[in-house]
Amino acid sequence: MGWLSLAIWTPIVIGALLLLFGKDSQVTLVRWIALLGSVVSFLLTLPLYTRFKLGTADMQFVENVSWVERFNVNYHLGVDGLSVWFVLLTAFITIIVVIAGWEVIQRRVNQYMAAFLILSGIMIGVFCALDGILFYFFFEATLIPMYLIIGVWGGPNRIYAAFKFFLYTLLGSFLMLVGFIYLYTKSGGSFDIAAWQQLPLSGTAQTLLFFALFAAFAVKVPMWPVHTWLPDAHVEAPTGGSIVLAAIMLKLGAYGFVRFSMPILPDASRQWAWLMIALSLIAVIYVGLVALVQKDMKKLVAYSSVAHMGFVTMGFFIFNDLGISGGLVQMIAHGFVSGAMFLCIGVLYDRLHTREIAAYGGVINVMPRFGVFALLFFMANCGLPGTAGFVGEWMVILATVRANFWLGLLLATALISGAGYSLWMFKRVYFGAVTNDNVRHKMPDINWREYSALALLAIAVLWMGLYPKPLTDVMEASVAKLVQQVHVSKLN
Repeated sequence: MGWLSLAIWTPIVIGALLLLFGKDSQVTLVRWIALLGSVVSFLLTLPLYTRFKLGTADMQFVENVSWVERFNVNYHLGVDGLSVWFVLLTAFITIIVVIAGWEVIQRRVNQYMAAFLILSGIMIGVFCALDGILFYFFFEATLIPMYLIIGVWGGPNRIYAAFKFFLYTLLGSFLMLVGFIYLYTKSGGSFDIAAWQQLPLSGTAQTLLFFALFAAFAVKVPMWPVHTWLPDAHVEAPTGGSIVLAAIMLKLGAYGFVRFSMPILPDASRQWAWLMIALSLIAVIYVGLVALVQKDMKKLVAYSSVAHMGFVTMGFFIFNDLGISGGLVQMIAHGFVSGAMFLCIGVLYDRLHTREIAAYGGVINVMPRFGVFALLFFMANCGLPGTAGFVGEWMVILATVRANFWLGLLLATALISGAGYSLWMFKRVYFGAVTNDNVRHKMPDINWREYSALALLAIAVLWMGLYPKPLTDVMEASVAKLVQQVHVSKLN
């Protein structure tokens, strides 16, 4: 069994085992097994970085076994510079989620932990799949654990939010499957993604395929105007659900663009780049302004996620090395920062059981240690230099200015709205005098469990902000190959 299979199946197997421990007396055991399982799963992903060969765009750690012979479907796995960091991010975030739900989740603890571990394995599968059907299988399978996480452990409107999330993403994915079947027939019966990237296609076929894939990936990112499921899902999801949703699930859609849309359909990607850029700018500017007026903390951070992911799609469709690298770095950074933001909101919610901004004020007076962590993450959300949030956004803005100065200027305005909604929320929740008795009496400072989760994320945010070189070095060769693929016409 290769490293990739171990990274995918270890959390899934441990998650399935947890389902056997359903008694109330076994709750502590379940939590420790889940924590141990997530740490082991993360350690199994580290060789992907330590043994990664730099300077090549070839797939590494490849595994290829026939799965459904009749239709030429293979269990084909591999990672390159575009995907390897997402495998590590997924495994890392799973540890944070297990720690975050340690005391908070009191009912069906084994099912809750199992859902997250299984989801972790499936999402790693999405980033490693090199076969179209295998990718589709993993891509769709992510819906089931997430649907259950929102629908079982969510807030009062959880059923509505879970249904909306499920239907939106399912409808988009159906069109993607149709596109994959067309590519299968066109390539003479192959689901191999590398073969699809060599396939000559007419302009009309490329355009139709582009929009079929766009339907699946844009909903997942989510891009404006199909973003409305995200605030609802975030508000109702438990803290762990929100962390995974923001940190990893949104990345599946953006990853789909760089793995499928751009290398397989380069002509359509260039033809419709203006549309992607326009939608990205609307996401960045308009949704950033929508975030300003939110009264619910989770909704505000959910809208800010849409705005930050706008930078990603913008970077991709500028079609230069710096933009694509910036988009990928922004995805990783957003994984850490938005995960941390939702964790902070979860810490507050566990104490007062409300997410309304107006219910707080002066939190830093009663929770000073927590306030320091929260300030770091809010600053990273603004894009402060020295934090993870700055690096990717700066790279994308630079790349956009190179392509078109006015587009770059419009994009840079997002830094102002980002600082606006982040700092204004911080001011109202954390600063000022304590006016609410609940804040004064019911809000003890963070315990060792919360401290350890926040400290891990703080280290990740600062490390990435101060030293992003390991990320960009790994990506460099794969990004250069992708840029080359996008600029070569495949019209037949």
